[in-house]
Amino acid sequence: MPDTRSARVDDPPRPGREATEAAVPTWWLWAAAWPVTAVFVLSNAATPLYVLWQRDIGFSKGTLTVIFACYIAGLLGSLLVSGVLSDRVGRRPVLLPALVLAMAACVIFATASSVAALVVARLFTGVAVGAVVSAGMAAVTDVAGPRRKRLAALLASCAMVFGAGLGPFLAGVLSETLPAPTVTVFLVEAVLLATAVLTTLRMPLGRPETPAPAARSWIRVPRVPRGSGIRLALGVAVFAPGITATSFVLSLGPSLLAGLLGTTDRVVAGAMAFVMFLAATGVQFAVQRLRRSVILLIGAVGTTAAMAALVAAVHTSSVPLLIVAAVFAGAGQGTGQLGGLSLLNASVPPQRLAEANAALNVGGYVPAGVLPVASGYLSDAIGLTTGATVFGAVLATLAIAGGVVVLGARSRIR
Repeated sequence: MPDTRSARVDDPPRPGREATEAAVPTWWLWAAAWPVTAVFVLSNAATPLYVLWQRDIGFSKGTLTVIFACYIAGLLGSLLVSGVLSDRVGRRPVLLPALVLAMAACVIFATASSVAALVVARLFTGVAVGAVVSAGMAAVTDVAGPRRKRLAALLASCAMVFGAGLGPFLAGVLSETLPAPTVTVFLVEAVLLATAVLTTLRMPLGRPETPAPAARSWIRVPRVPRGSGIRLALGVAVFAPGITATSFVLSLGPSLLAGLLGTTDRVVAGAMAFVMFLAATGVQFAVQRLRRSVILLIGAVGTTAAMAALVAAVHTSSVPLLIVAAVFAGAGQGTGQLGGLSLLNASVPPQRLAEANAALNVGGYVPAGVLPVASGYLSDAIGLTTGATVFGAVLATLAIAGGVVVLGARSRIR
């Protein structure tokens, strides 16, 4: 009998498979990115609502950043498992439970009346996000096939940042215009996640053709195949400062707006986050044809400029400068993320790609969890202006160092 597995989209590439890949229409690449977008809408949907929970429950800026960091903790824990699991059993068996867990997080958010409930909801959200940044992004590449890897990296990366920006904007508008804001926002998000479940069920994906050796651990720090380490390091060097900058804006941006503008308007807070990630999406389309080293250098410059604008904003109480900082932060994350994903897509085989994506995100999210939390508690102790200044100086130094590393290795990457 003929080997029908040759028609599966997430089988490793082999001779004679090009016709099968060409048969997968381009619209399926966009559809495959939808579960990533839907989960990332949830990842930041709570951002404009924290002022409501702070008023009703009562907690400090330090506690707020800890709630945010629980999301990072869940995400990192998920990345220890989801990348390896996805490469061994397939993308769909990892994506579907993640989407269900995200829907459970919606229920907890909608009924939250304590810090503990917010912590659990953020933890569940982080686990779901960890699964989609490894298995979900790899699924987009699998659907695309080897001849559309650059497009796959672009769509997967844009799906992430567009969802991350749409979440707080949608939550801000809904919470200001409809009753029961914390319920309505997450009811709408649960519907979006349900459509992502349907998309995942119909996505043209199969099981990996060659499972990894059983002797290898199912739970481990994600890694890349031998020879791809330099590409991972270059991606992390720029992506990590970029995503740390956007994490700071998400966790403490509403507090900065309240201090600079004297407003707790949730639409304003959501709109600032949306503009930040809209910049992250747009810049990726603008730079997609450039050399990967140039894309990474643009990311380093963007994050450095964001921190300069942030420090200037808090010292001059300037809301326009704060928005400029958010735009540059989005550009820094977007280009760093696109550059890192493109480098990995170009060098890592499909059967290790989800784990490689997980490794990139571990490298990015560790500082994104630690530094904003430290900044939040520092701001409680010495004031928001001084805390933000220290954070900006530290992150600008890291971004500049990342740019220098890329400059030194630019001849080794295209």
